[in-house]
Amino acid sequence: MKKKQFKTESKKILDLMINSVYTNREIFLRELVSNASDAIDKLYYKSLTDRKVKLDKSDFKIKLVPNKEERTLSIIDNGIGMTEDELDNNLGIIARSGSSLFKEMNEKKEDISIIGQFGVGFYSAFMVASKIEVISKAYGEKEAFMWSSDGADGYSIEPTEKDECGTIIKLIS
Repeated sequence: MKKKQFKTESKKILDLMINSVYTNREIFLRELVSNASDAIDKLYYKSLTDRKVKLDKSDFKIKLVPNKEERTLSIIDNGIGMTEDELDNNLGIIARSGSSLFKEMNEKKEDISIIGQFGVGFYSAFMVASKIEVISKAYGEKEAFMWSSDGADGYSIEPTEKDECGTIIKLIS
């Protein structure tokens, strides 16, 4: 597994963001739930525009799973998920937003409301976690991947197992 570096002055920007942009530690939860909601909205939108996608709005869920013994919190969604390249591009480049790109690609269409458009909210989780693991499987894909990072030291992406599409963000303290 090869360690990759964030594509910015990562140590400076991550430290600045964690210590300056967000003043309330609990903001991380709102940001991660917003990301999960956006992932669900993207797959729901796909279900409205692609007849092969047979999903109903009631099929979508976001779960928060705390584990006191392991000192972890997992945010789990069954939204559109991410491929290896999307994990690299969306999480490996600070201040790049996959949601913003989705909105731009569908700019001429009405009724598209996406929350996370600035690409920094995800990193607020480093205020409460010493390590983050993101396990994701994109809708329609066979392979799942795990992105992991302990912050400014970069990140790694490796293949993993996941049955259904969606994303699990595991915060480890």
